[in-house]
Amino acid sequence: MIRKYTEHDFEKVIQLMQLNSPRFFDFSEEHDFIHYLTHLKEDYFVVEERNKVIGAGGINYCVGKNKEIRFSWDMIHPDYQGKGVGRSLIEYRIDWVKNNRDEKNVVVRTSQLVYLFYQKFGFKLQTITKNFWAEGLDLYVMHLKLK
Repeated sequence: MIRKYTEHDFEKVIQLMQLNSPRFFDFSEEHDFIHYLTHLKEDYFVVEERNKVIGAGGINYCVGKNKEIRFSWDMIHPDYQGKGVGRSLIEYRIDWVKNNRDEKNVVVRTSQLVYLFYQKFGFKLQTITKNFWAEGLDLYVMHLKLK
């Protein structure tokens, strides 16, 4: 089940990030993630199975010249990676954007570790910045134009 994040999910989502560190997130990013959840999140979703949060990911709306939408802070519990949970979460948010927003330019800022996952959904690599997130974790900016 995919549903909107609530404040009751805070500890569970922080634990998800910790389970994915240091493989996909640097430990130093936890502070930024907490700030995001408490001050910057717009639409954030959790994936739940039997009352256990097994995934999460957000959508932010960057209005202005580019009117882009960003998928943000995607994470899947390590025990559920490779089992379709991430695919369901991406497809859910793509449908959400198609049905709820006029903007159709979706951006994801990820790393070299998972950019191939996003390519499966049509995201195209635009830029790479070495050691952006932390030493050894590069920034891959990817775009998807929705119809």
